[in-house]
Amino acid sequence: MLDERRFEEWYATLDDDLTYTVPIRQAKLNYADEHQPSAYRISDDKGLIRVRIDRLLSGHAWAETPPSRTTRVVGSVIAERFAGDRIAVESAMILYRQRGHDNLGDMIPVRRKDELRLTADGPRLLRRTALIAEVVLSTPNLGVFL
Repeated sequence: MLDERRFEEWYATLDDDLTYTVPIRQAKLNYADEHQPSAYRISDDKGLIRVRIDRLLSGHAWAETPPSRTTRVVGSVIAERFAGDRIAVESAMILYRQRGHDNLGDMIPVRRKDELRLTADGPRLLRRTALIAEVVLSTPNLGVFL
């Protein structure tokens, strides 16, 4: 849905209690120390995601003018039910993003940890932590959803 800019449909799959975070990564000797629990590039709830979508659809999101063309390749998916109506999902993703006609594209490698809530209307994204592999971003902005 996101690659096709079907933001409203994607938004409908989000749980009302959504937490969507992109931690700031640091180069550390121990992997567990690479991100501080309170340091984020993005820390949104469902209301803030609504604001981001409205801005993208407004025509005034200058960081996304022209809009990014994206391809997300998701693999290494591990899913397990862990608490009644909850499923934990880990995945690796490469997001390719290109804007305009003469700009080089960006490759954004990401490790995602998701929690889905199973509902009568289908699964809903309850939590997403998207840990970008890069410490220093090579992409000019994070105007796309990971």
